[in-house]
Amino acid sequence: MAWLWAIIVGGVIGWLAGLIVGRDIPGGIIGNIIAGFVGAWLGAFIFGDFGPETGGFFIVPALIGAIILIAIVSLIMRSMRRAS
Repeated sequence: MAWLWAIIVGGVIGWLAGLIVGRDIPGGIIGNIIAGFVGAWLGAFIFGDFGPETGGFFIVPALIGAIILIAIVSLIMRSMRRAS
């Protein structure tokens, strides 16, 4: 049951980060979940663990990390579209 909760929280974090940035992560729901998980890792790596925790994610650094991840992925996708 903990994995299901972590997947839901990861998806919500990825979705919120996409709304904040104004960009969609490729892959739809699966992309949001991946962005939430990778964003949580990135945010914890850069900022540490602080703020409220749910589903094994510290919400504030996870959200900031997912925003950074989506911004980077958006820049890479945009540059790839220009190159082709």
